[in-house]
Amino acid sequence: MHSDVFDRYHAANSFIHRLDSRVKVVVTVAFILSNALLPDAAWTAFGLSWLFLLFANALSDLGPGFTLQRSFIVLPFALVAVTVLVSIPGEPLTTFRFIAWDLTITDAGLLRFVSIVIRSWLSVQMAILLVATTRFPDVVHALEHLRVPFILTTIIAFLYRYLFVLVDEVFRLLRAREARSAAVAGFRAGGSVAWRAGVAGNMAGQLFLRSYERSDRVYNAMLARGYTGHLNTINPHELRRVDYVTTALALFVILLFQVVGRV
Repeated sequence: MHSDVFDRYHAANSFIHRLDSRVKVVVTVAFILSNALLPDAAWTAFGLSWLFLLFANALSDLGPGFTLQRSFIVLPFALVAVTVLVSIPGEPLTTFRFIAWDLTITDAGLLRFVSIVIRSWLSVQMAILLVATTRFPDVVHALEHLRVPFILTTIIAFLYRYLFVLVDEVFRLLRAREARSAAVAGFRAGGSVAWRAGVAGNMAGQLFLRSYERSDRVYNAMLARGYTGHLNTINPHELRRVDYVTTALALFVILLFQVVGRV
């Protein structure tokens, strides 16, 4: 198991890839915040936001449909907001019975629900683009430069770097369990649900102990190699004129979305 499994970075030499990571983080956060602040049914502003995304995709050389294809994973999670269909007062559109309740979908509720789905969909696309065009260590360094608390950036960095080690331990436990489990062909292996729950609990406990011991060994090895609490990268992290101009233009365009959405 390698860290490549968790890395969604796509190496390229596009305009977006060459931008400083701080620029991309700031623009991404501003874009997501702008979507959250747009009023419901701001269709023109939502459309302009999507055009902004398509333009950014074109500048990244990843293809116009790169983020679009990967963004549909958010749609099932957006269904959490389905309750707004019947909880927002407005003109009734239709009524249906659910178990013992008579529920009415209103026009205001439908507009709120569709707006939430669009906001989530656009925000996820921008986050996907950030991850695809910026190496994760550079994202962490950008957060440090932007004065995100040091303890948070350190936790994020170590979580990313050693998540694959944790997954490897899980697979080792699973292989050990399979090696010690005999099964007769044609019959279901294992015991009752309670027995399976006990086995899973023991495995979770073993995983915790192994992870704790491994983390102690890793930390001592890092100290022996000169770790001082700061993770370095080979990138210079120097803002150029193009970075300043791109940031100003992008933030200006995002501000226009707010103006258009409220006209």
